[in-house]
Formats: sequence, C-alpha cells, structure tokens
Amino acid sequence: MKRTTRQTLFMLVCMCTAALTAVAQPPSQPPPEIGIVEKLGDTLPLQLEVYDEKGYPVPLKDIVKHPTVLTFVYFRCPSICSPLLTEVARIVDKTDLEIGKDYQVVTLSFDHREKPELAAQKKESYLNSLKNRIDPDGWRFLTADSATIRQLTDAAGFYFKRDGNDYIHAGALIVISPEGKITRYINGIQYLPFDVKMAVMEAAEGRTGPTIAKLLKFCYRYDPEARTYTMNATRVSGIVVLLFVAVFVAVFIIRPRKKASGKVPTT
Repeated sequence: MKRTTRQTLFMLVCMCTAALTAVAQPPSQPPPEIGIVEKLGDTLPLQLEVYDEKGYPVPLKDIVKHPTVLTFVYFRCPSICSPLLTEVARIVDKTDLEIGKDYQVVTLSFDHREKPELAAQKKESYLNSLKNRIDPDGWRFLTADSATIRQLTDAAGFYFKRDGNDYIHAGALIVISPEGKITRYINGIQYLPFDVKMAVMEAAEGRTGPTIAKLLKFCYRYDPEARTYTMNATRVSGIVVLLFVAVFVAVFIIRPRKKASGKVPTT
C-alpha cells in the first residue's frame, strides 16, 4: 500500500514538472526582404560606433547601461515612425518605471542620410511632448553610417527596403539587456504599458524587483502570436496541482503517521 502511494505521488510530481518545463519552439523561417525576424537570445554588436545628438562618435556599449527599448525608425518617415515614437512617449509617461534608472529608450535612424542635427531636433520635440520631465540621457536619438546601420539591423532581425526617397519597413520595440542581448520583441505601433514593463523586467535579467512584479512575471508569459503577455495557464495549473499534492501528503500520509506514532499501547 505504501509503495503504491509513493509511486502515485512520484508520477504526479513528474507530470507537474513536465508541465512546468514544457516550452514550444517556434518554426524557423528564411529572412524576409521586409519585416522582422525575431532573434531572441542573440547579442547586438554594441562595440559599433554611432553618432550622438551632438555629432560625437560613441560606441553603443557606452550608451546602453540599462534594460533598453530599442526602436529603428527614420526621422523623415511620412507613415508609421511618428505614431510609433508618439506611442513610446505615451508609454514613458504611463509606466511607473523610471526612465534613465530602471530602463532607457534608444531610437536609431536607419537612414544613413540623416544627421545628428535632425536627431537632436526630434529628441527635443519628443521630450517636450512628455508630461513629466525626464533625464535626457534616458531617451537617446542616434544616427550612424550605412555599414553600421546594416550590421545593427541585421543583428536585430529588422529588415527594410528603400523605396525612392523613403523606406518600406515594419514597426516594433526591440527590448535588450544591458549587455545587448535581445530579450523581447513587441511588434506594431501601439503598446500596452504593462507589456513594456514586463519586457523591461525580463531584460533586467534577474535584477531585484518588488514582490508583486516577481509574481506577475511568473504568472504571465509572452504570447508570440498575440504579441502580448497572457496568463501562463500551464504554470498556474502546475502550481495548483503541486499544492494539491502537498495537501494530500500532509493530510492523508504524514498526519495519520504522527497520530499512529503518538498512540500509547494498552495492556
């Protein structure tokens, strides 16, 4: 009887472990001419030099100091770039994370014809649109030469095509760790502050955070198809099963044994 019970418990624990560790692997696809290929886990070449808002060359590694929300745009874009940056400004205002301390935003033009003077103008415009004043180093607007741009966009899986004087491209936030590791993509030009906050927390790679943040990070997972965070039903159900097993062991096995061992033999 005891052996059967132990076998049953062992099987339940194995089932729970399998449920908690199961991970779906996305199918591999060839790079598109235009669009985004997610390269999660890859590291961007932060040793490459870009130009800051004043026109000084600076390695990206000297700029990326926190979990970073990276955006590829071009400043003269007549379509999605302006709405994307406006949405980033809204997120900066809405999230309770402190930009420049908890995370940062880096906006890089993928049009090599655009110069630091234009980047500085765009930076001033978007920082002035914020409701709250922020550390100017929290949101950087950068430019680069064509070779550097190509290396960075290829490494990030961001593909674009020139069309006359403009470009055809997608819109996305690419979240990277302080070491340049790609940890999350949030596609589109509209974002939930919660999604961005969770992505930034992931990019922090184990940095201590509030208890509620740890709970949300565990109970929620990123849905690559929906491009948002959803309740991780597998993990939550696994926890419930494990709790049930623990209660079962405590009530029906450990407790009866204690009672039996505490009985005084009668003569």
